[in-house]
Amino acid sequence: MDMFLPNYNLNQPTWFYLSFLLIVAVYFRFMRTLSLRNLDLGLLLSASPGLLFVASEEEQIRTVGHVWLFVIACVFLVRMFLDPLLGRRPYLGQNLNTHGMGFLCFSVFIFLMTQAITLALPDETKKTVEGADKLLSRTAIDPEVGDETFGEGGPAGVLVAAPVKFMFEDLAASILAILAHAAVVSGLWFVGRNLFGDKSIGLAMATLYLILPCTAYNVGEFNHVLPAALVTWAFVAFRKPVVSGVLLGLASGTLLFPIFLLPIWTTFYGRKRAGKFLLALMSVATVLLASLALTSADSNSFYQRVIGTINVPLAALSNQEFSPGFWNEADYVSPYRWPVMAAYFIMVIFMTIWPRRRNVEVLLAQSAAAIIGTQLWYTQKGGVYLLWYVPLLLMVIFRPRLTHLKFIEELEESSVAKSNSNSATKKTSSTTTNGKNLQLFR
Repeated sequence: MDMFLPNYNLNQPTWFYLSFLLIVAVYFRFMRTLSLRNLDLGLLLSASPGLLFVASEEEQIRTVGHVWLFVIACVFLVRMFLDPLLGRRPYLGQNLNTHGMGFLCFSVFIFLMTQAITLALPDETKKTVEGADKLLSRTAIDPEVGDETFGEGGPAGVLVAAPVKFMFEDLAASILAILAHAAVVSGLWFVGRNLFGDKSIGLAMATLYLILPCTAYNVGEFNHVLPAALVTWAFVAFRKPVVSGVLLGLASGTLLFPIFLLPIWTTFYGRKRAGKFLLALMSVATVLLASLALTSADSNSFYQRVIGTINVPLAALSNQEFSPGFWNEADYVSPYRWPVMAAYFIMVIFMTIWPRRRNVEVLLAQSAAAIIGTQLWYTQKGGVYLLWYVPLLLMVIFRPRLTHLKFIEELEESSVAKSNSNSATKKTSSTTTNGKNLQLFR
């Protein structure tokens, strides 16, 4: 950032200290110390030291960091299971008014996005931009090169990045990172306005997302922020199964973890709307396959690329060591990964079939739990990717009682009743009008 702020440098520990003080000053409830809000803030802030330990050059400290993040993920998972049981959700405002919160949100966003432009971006984001360039030029990609690299993401990331690459040549990678974070911020604001019925809650969630150290540490991770943004917007449009299906389909085509949300959302929509949701998913899958076909030299190359795309999540499920993580730091804990995976899949199946009727509160907690659970068995830096579930975690923490949102079946019945009442009103008004006309003729 020397071009904008000469001789200015803000390392990760300093950002943690400053953000810690700022978050406590704005969000901590000093008048109600023993409150659920303060507990959740403590859990959010407790994950940041683990990220600092993981970034250390000493192997022993990195091991402590991975264990730290694993334990924090377990605590977050328990918190999501208990959330539907917490009936009392008193409104707790922030220690800063709305205008000050808006100024803080805008300032931190500009600061982070300037950092995304000036600092070197991860190789994963650059590879996604290269894939978008080849998609636009319809250049064939060798199926043996780079298709087994998980960090590159699936074809959805390349498809989303293609328009940005077309408009911004050299700055495409930075612009993609900025747009991904902007999508998360705007999605949280719309969730607060539309879902929670309070714009100030949406602004508070968006601001806290930007202040958290995990956002600053991974400001350039487009491939990891994009699926979180798509899942956030799926909650904004939860009343429209086609739109939610398209968004979750794109998210599933980017990384592995959104795939585990699909059965939960399908059950949420019930028998009447699940067909539209699944049809949207299949449509997105067809588009993603077409994008792979455009960059394949022949049918054999297309087949190899599809297999390579499928092998990436399969490799993540296996014991293949992508990079250091909780399960790769110590050999004596590796055999316990399979029971953890089995418990996770049992958990997903349980959340899919129970409860039979679920509202948005349950859907939100279960979706967050499904994403957090992937961090417990993930081999590639398991527990490090907090940005996968932080937006949903903030929505669970800040949400009020959503009593104004009914079950999806009741929403359908209310919409049908509303349409019938509108038609009846029209008939009544027309009858009344005809009666008035007859009275006038008399």
